[in-house]
Amino acid sequence: MNRPTRSTGRPARQGQGQGGRGGDRPRPRSRPAGRPGAQAPTGEFALPVSTTPALPPVETFAGMDLPAPVLSTLTRNGVTEPFPIQAATLPNALAGRDVLGRGRTGSGKTLAFGLALLARITGQRAESRQPLALVLVPTRELAQQVTDALTPYAHSTRLRMATVVGGMSIGRQAGALRSGAEVVVATPGRLKDLIERGDCRLDQVGITVLDEADQMADMGFMPQVTALLQQVRPEGQRMLFSATLDRNVDKLVRRFLSDPVVHSVDPSAGAVTTMEHHVLHVSDADKRTAATHIAARDGQVLMFMDTKHAVDRMTRHLLSNGVRAAALHGGKSQPQRNRTLEQFKSGHATALVATNVAARGIHVEGLDLVVNIDPPTDHKDYLHRGGRTARAGESGSVVTLVLPNQRRDMSRLMAAAKITAQSAHVQPGDDELTRVTGARTPSGVPVTIAAPTPAADQRQRGPAANRGRRGQSQSRRGPARRSGPAGSSAQRSAR
Repeated sequence: MNRPTRSTGRPARQGQGQGGRGGDRPRPRSRPAGRPGAQAPTGEFALPVSTTPALPPVETFAGMDLPAPVLSTLTRNGVTEPFPIQAATLPNALAGRDVLGRGRTGSGKTLAFGLALLARITGQRAESRQPLALVLVPTRELAQQVTDALTPYAHSTRLRMATVVGGMSIGRQAGALRSGAEVVVATPGRLKDLIERGDCRLDQVGITVLDEADQMADMGFMPQVTALLQQVRPEGQRMLFSATLDRNVDKLVRRFLSDPVVHSVDPSAGAVTTMEHHVLHVSDADKRTAATHIAARDGQVLMFMDTKHAVDRMTRHLLSNGVRAAALHGGKSQPQRNRTLEQFKSGHATALVATNVAARGIHVEGLDLVVNIDPPTDHKDYLHRGGRTARAGESGSVVTLVLPNQRRDMSRLMAAAKITAQSAHVQPGDDELTRVTGARTPSGVPVTIAAPTPAADQRQRGPAANRGRRGQSQSRRGPARRSGPAGSSAQRSAR
């Protein structure tokens, strides 16, 4: 039996009553999220099965109950065809249903939850310090990406957004909350600090989104996330998105989601047709030279290493050999990290060397190569590093340099990730290394990277500037890439 749509403080939008849960009845503190589903992949829990039938997918945004300004903005941005996770979850999210979404990064989940969230609170006005909707994310970079992706649609509906993250001025963030913001995108630690200062309260939050819930669990945020969820309206809507669903995420699902609509894509599936995986066996003596030749390719590359020291050392080496490289890791301040990302996104830097801080929540237009100079130790890290390329249906390659003593561990990791990679033994200058990565000998003439335009300035230039940057990125890329579904180009920055 269907129940009325759960309230967000406004009447349900026309057509949203079907399949909703609700009333204003508080939820019990612990509730099963539906019947156990099919057997899950190793290390993951079985997905719940909805007891209330889900609404069918809708194949066009025009066929969804979205506000006219949002539809106009989608059309203006060239976004015409929903990705599968959007087509499946948006009708139910618009109806107020809880949503559990699993899909690899780049699947389109930001718009899947973001458009529903904005549509459901359109026309409302938040009081000072009392947001109406909350998006919790694990990292500052992902918070900024979500904010950037949703801002055009929020502006079109006259909704105010505030980004609340560590590493930036807490006074400015408190001021934004005091001025009133309908939507808050936050990392758990900074939001907790602002609540304790009296600058924010969550008792008016009727829609809550947990994005990249598995990483929040991996980073030890579960106690903070749980405490924050206990402060939002108990009858409100919850949406949880995660690339993997381990036991820690299961606790959140069972405690805070009520009869959720489930949409699941195996994180290693969907990458098969759009992403190539290569394991290149190299000797210890050849590894740095091979990485240098790859970095010198005619096109951009994101390269991962294990430690901050290794990242800084490799970046200095690349610059001294004529490669326009930049370093990104947790030892840099947030403004420094923002500026470094702008260097890379604008093409001012062609090689970005990073620790796992760049493995999630960072989108770079047109990136078609990710290189693990140091192989990750966990298959989830491999999937999320690789998720920086082959986004939104495009193609890309993930290359891992493997030393002789790392071969067994790498084989186990790929098996856990359910990925079959192409394998080769290579040396610097080999045709196979060039074929796979576009590697070439660097100029050897040292280069320096001038100070980039701050991220805030770039965002203020608006969609037109972004479109221009996309055009420029085509000339920076190497081999031609396969196209995704209609509208995928405009959606790449809204994953």
